[in-house]
Amino acid sequence: MLPTARSHAPDHDLIIPLFDEVRTRTEQLAAPLTPEDAMLQSMEEASPPKWHLAHTTWFFEEFVLKPYLPSYQTPDDRFAFLFNSYYVQAGPRHARDKRGLISRPALREVMSYREHVTEAISALLCSNRSDRDDIAALVELGSHHEMQHQELLVTDLLHALSCNPLLVAYRPPDPVPPAAETEMGFTHHDGGLVETGHKGTGFAYDCEQPRHQGFLEPYRLADRPVINRDWIAFIDDGGYTTQTLWLNDGWAICRKQDWDTPLYWWRQDDEWWSYTLRGAQPVLLDAPVCHVSYYEADAFARWAGARLPSEVEWEAAFADTAIDGNFLESGALRPRPEGGAWGDIWEWTKSPFTSYPGFRPPEGAIGEYNGKFMINQMVLRGGSCATPVRQMRPSYRNFFYPQHRWQMMGLRLAQNA
Repeated sequence: MLPTARSHAPDHDLIIPLFDEVRTRTEQLAAPLTPEDAMLQSMEEASPPKWHLAHTTWFFEEFVLKPYLPSYQTPDDRFAFLFNSYYVQAGPRHARDKRGLISRPALREVMSYREHVTEAISALLCSNRSDRDDIAALVELGSHHEMQHQELLVTDLLHALSCNPLLVAYRPPDPVPPAAETEMGFTHHDGGLVETGHKGTGFAYDCEQPRHQGFLEPYRLADRPVINRDWIAFIDDGGYTTQTLWLNDGWAICRKQDWDTPLYWWRQDDEWWSYTLRGAQPVLLDAPVCHVSYYEADAFARWAGARLPSEVEWEAAFADTAIDGNFLESGALRPRPEGGAWGDIWEWTKSPFTSYPGFRPPEGAIGEYNGKFMINQMVLRGGSCATPVRQMRPSYRNFFYPQHRWQMMGLRLAQNA
């Protein structure tokens, strides 16, 4: 996700600490992994931790160092082929579904590559150049890009480790005290003419722009996300076996994939369990439900006599709510009870991921990320327990295909007023 060429001018005094913080956190996330862990790719949609470490480094090398530092020398010209993701204009790239076969370069070589590029970027940022604003803007972009890959590293690793029958833990178990059960209520929103999109202050990706107006009918929005206790009632009432609750494509995938619970759930000794990055844990009944697809969320909403909100309804409702919640920095790495609008889970909306009126992608390879993906995906809002909090703002749009479940995905209900 990339900003337009007309994005804000970054504060130089903030870019260096931002870059240092982001690079350090990625390496902290990778620190508990063995070289074997770093190789794991459990499905085409996911990537190995080692690839995330290298790709985010290649991004800075390709879009900052090569254009702005002619004297820069890459440790290995072949890395551009191995670690480009889908930037066609940046050159050929290795097949996405075969990233787990890149046993060499070794993890230690990738970490050396990271150090090499980090040192070069730091030196470039400290230089006094006439094009320093352009460099700072690209480094800010690369830092936010790496934050997205921190989230992907966490969720891809969760999926990969879940395939190990030993149910190994990435971090030690973290018992969560029980929370009081809370009934779901709904808040009324008048609707009317509202503004959507980034306000122009601070960093944003191009798909959040331009800011524009739209009309909303009055609506009601749940005062909390759907929780695991709610979802168990859906399961017990035949939610996964009642075809009339499901969109046709969703029902076909549900049957083909044998869905009967959220991803990572199982029943053991009359208790629901789930696999987490802290190993096998009992399902927290009052935590937001997680790892459900858009199709499951839509079926649940229909079962509950409600619907999913549009992304404009979501943004209008929470635009003035403080961004405070269970994000990556908390270290929980799973949704926790008593969450608010922000953090814990990404919330599915009923809105397809498409461009805003007047959208124009940036020129060149750096503009490839969003525009060409604006088809067949659905928007999520709110951030999750794997999202760095620096990423969040009311206009932030995440998007995935409706059948995807491996991200920290849940839902909040809406109703017509």
